[in-house]
Amino acid sequence: MYGYPRPAVATDCVVFGFDGKNLKVLLIERGREPYIGKWALPGGFMRMEETADACTLRELKEETSLELKEREVEQVGAFTAVRRHPGKRVISIAYYAALAREKYNMIKDGVHGGDDAVRADWFNVKEVGELAFDHNEILLCAMERLKENLHTKPDSFSLLGDSFTMSELHSLYEAIVGKELDKRNFSKKMLSAHLLEEVEVNEVVERTVAAKRGPKGKMYKFSKESEESRENW
Repeated sequence: MYGYPRPAVATDCVVFGFDGKNLKVLLIERGREPYIGKWALPGGFMRMEETADACTLRELKEETSLELKEREVEQVGAFTAVRRHPGKRVISIAYYAALAREKYNMIKDGVHGGDDAVRADWFNVKEVGELAFDHNEILLCAMERLKENLHTKPDSFSLLGDSFTMSELHSLYEAIVGKELDKRNFSKKMLSAHLLEEVEVNEVVERTVAAKRGPKGKMYKFSKESEESRENW
């Protein structure tokens, strides 16, 4: 027999979406103690037969109705502060997901609370208040991972979708790096780096969406060479 006290293991997941102007994060309102009525990241305790990946996907579905696949989530790290949970010793393995623009648009209005979550909703990351447990710290770490991936992986830019305006790219970049960027210089840098290709309107699948962005707003997509080039940004 294992004679030492054992901590519980949980997972929490930071799910990002982008509405064209603001970076969003999916939160749930807790329906039980501790922190009843507080907003938190979706997550919960791991079952004996589960992997951490399986746990975070199950909890997402149970608490928000959002269904993701393992390839859509990535580990951020383990959070092990002794008093991170007020009632017991809990270690959390945190994940994050950056939803593709098309998927976010399809499911953004369909999330709803379930299990021990009263509600589920999207929040502007700039307007997130004090969350339950250490979830503000987890959110910050996920934001840092998203920022790192701007230079190494394309998942951050999947938030934009297949086509986007320069204004949308600028807004997403500002939201991730956490500071204002001069619009004119940003545009010049993006175009001079040859990372973007202009998209003809008739090549855009979502024509109605493109029309709403304004007739003067050119549409872009990332060039095939952009993934390698981003490492030098």
